[in-house]
Amino acid sequence: MATGLTIGKLAEAAGMNIETVRYYQRLGLLDEPAKPSDGYRRYTHQQAQRLRFIKRAQGLGFTLSEIGSLLELETACLCADTRELAVRKQALIEQRMANLAAMHEALTGLIRQCDAGDGGDACPIFEVLVAA
Repeated sequence: MATGLTIGKLAEAAGMNIETVRYYQRLGLLDEPAKPSDGYRRYTHQQAQRLRFIKRAQGLGFTLSEIGSLLELETACLCADTRELAVRKQALIEQRMANLAAMHEALTGLIRQCDAGDGGDACPIFEVLVAA
């Protein structure tokens, strides 16, 4: 009897669908085992862990390309380089948060202008967007 996980069980263990697993294989993020004579590739629990790593890294905002770099750094045991990649990602997220806060503030002001209007004039939101 063959040991290991079928691609369906691997995907289930990692909390994703089979097509996502295949996509990660095409990108080189996950090795594809050789196809044995019974026709069913078998995956290890370590490969399921790798998929969960990829999924968690995406949740932290890393792109698939960056995740590939992280996986290479892990293999090479380069913690300082991994830390630097995380620091750069954190700075990018902080910049995005600042941008989102500015957009939120601008929209709040536009909504207040609408609320203060009498409804007869042109919409202040359109006026600001056209003038920009």
